[in-house]
Amino acid sequence: MNSSNPLVIFTLDDKRYALSLFAVERVLRIVEIVPLPKAPEIVLGVVNIQGQIVPVFDVRKRFCLPQREMSLSDQLIVARTSRRAVALLADTVGGVIEYPEQKTVPAEMILPGLDYVKGVAKLDDGLILIHDLETFLSLPEDNALENALKTDQR
Repeated sequence: MNSSNPLVIFTLDDKRYALSLFAVERVLRIVEIVPLPKAPEIVLGVVNIQGQIVPVFDVRKRFCLPQREMSLSDQLIVARTSRRAVALLADTVGGVIEYPEQKTVPAEMILPGLDYVKGVAKLDDGLILIHDLETFLSLPEDNALENALKTDQR
C-alpha cells in the first residue's frame, strides 16, 4: 500500500523546504512581530493570532542562511508541535504536494545527526528538505522559550 505524505512547500532564498501538511494550521501574510525578551536567538518574537500568542521561529538562522529584512510579501506558516503552536517565517508558501512516504530519504541516511530535518524529498526539479518541527528547538532553547513566554504576559 502506498501511503502519501502531503507536504506544504515553502521557500527561503529560492531554496525549497517542506512541512507535513498535518502539522500546518494555516498560512498568513506577515504581521508585526513583537520581540520577546529572554527568548532563544532562534525566536524572532511573538505574534497575536486570534488572541493566541505564538512564537515565530527564524528558519533562516537555523539553516545558516543569510539574514535579510522582512518584506511585506513574506508569509507566516502557523503549525502545531506537540507542545505549542508556532509560526515559521517564509519568503513564500508554494502550496501542497502529495509525496509518496516510501520515497522520502530519511535524514540519518544522508547525514547522521542532521537535526531539524525529517528527510529529503526527491522531485524531478530538485530536492526539498522536510522540516521536523518537534526537533526544531533544542531542549535548552525550548525551556528558554517556555520561560520567556511565561514572564512575558501580554
